[in-house]
Amino acid sequence: MKVLVIGSGGREHALVWKFAQSSQVKKLYSAPGNPGIAQLAEVVEITADSLEELTIFARSRKIDLTLVGPEAPLAAGLVDLFQKEGLAIFGPTQKAARLESSKAFAKEFMHKYHIPTASYEVFSDHRQALVFIRRANFPLVIKASGLAAGKGAIIVRDKEEAEQTLQEMMVEKVFGQAGEEVVIEDFLEGEELSLMAFCDGKTIVPMRIAQDHKRLLEGDEGPNTGGMGAYAPVPFVSENDLLRLQEKILDPTLQGMQKEGLDYKGVLYAGLIWTSDGPKVLEFNCRFGDPETQAVLPLLKTDLVEICQAVIEQKLLKVTLQWEQAFATCVVLAAEGYPGSYEKGREIRGLDEISSPEGLVFHAGTKLSQDKLVTSGGRVLGVTALDDTLEQSIEKAYRIVDKIHFEGMQYRTDIGRKGVLKSHA
Repeated sequence: MKVLVIGSGGREHALVWKFAQSSQVKKLYSAPGNPGIAQLAEVVEITADSLEELTIFARSRKIDLTLVGPEAPLAAGLVDLFQKEGLAIFGPTQKAARLESSKAFAKEFMHKYHIPTASYEVFSDHRQALVFIRRANFPLVIKASGLAAGKGAIIVRDKEEAEQTLQEMMVEKVFGQAGEEVVIEDFLEGEELSLMAFCDGKTIVPMRIAQDHKRLLEGDEGPNTGGMGAYAPVPFVSENDLLRLQEKILDPTLQGMQKEGLDYKGVLYAGLIWTSDGPKVLEFNCRFGDPETQAVLPLLKTDLVEICQAVIEQKLLKVTLQWEQAFATCVVLAAEGYPGSYEKGREIRGLDEISSPEGLVFHAGTKLSQDKLVTSGGRVLGVTALDDTLEQSIEKAYRIVDKIHFEGMQYRTDIGRKGVLKSHA
């Protein structure tokens, strides 16, 4: 069969890598792809937001299965377009993707269906938001309601920080249209976790639970990023904890989507925080996480094509997910200046010294320039290693990181450390 993966980052490289292992796949395409993906698939120069072009390409090449990586095409209705053409596509419809594209909608949905989350208020009027924060208790979290590439949630400690954040989001529009509506919610304390699940509209099946590292610097300091690394599974989350997550979060979410008439076929990602009152949902995403995918997918033994087809055909109940009895750690290597403005075009060295049994290197922001591999994005590479214990997978990942060099390369040195410490506590 012919498979198309839409997107160009590390998540998409991991998806292409996984599809390439399937005996069912005879031809792999990626639009627009990247140099790492190009070693496994034919890259097509169509951007992920060119919905009509993607539809025409899939129809003309008789693509049997398309998977959408990033959130923007889902929010724009790419799945709806493909479905109208009778093309098989993995991902939720535009209406269902509102769980991610509108944080206000997601919060109202959670409130309606009793899914545990922080108390909140929604504002589209800047003055009303200011009135609210002047009588609020701190700390609070202010979130741009729309899509902001994982950077639209700001913790504010006092009234001055809150006023500045509202000014930037709602007046100066640092996140564009995403900040025209904001959600202001209580700040929750606890361990943040990432739970991705396959959903076919009737059945929802969790993947291995992961822990992302959003902050730029060690010890969860510095600005928020799209994610500086992840590991899976999380050793301090027990089987009973996972059953609780299924019962309190995944099942009620699926039931709520059914009641709302949402055609949800794809990956549901619940960004969680485990508080002293139990697990609560910080946000929903409607696709594979990045960089969680780079840690979770290498642990999956079941054919991804089989899972995707089962989701599209609403036969997920018949598929048993099988997993490696191992741990995976992914360390993100970022460009100098990220998550702000960053340098591009810096030569990447050392990748030819890394063998696949040793670990995996997923390209995120790279391009070829005059036959040299150079940086072209904020998050440049994701280095993933598997081993029997979390400690061993961390050590192995950092041994690979030591072989890679580009000017200004920055990364966290404590990815996974929290999992090790808490599992020994």
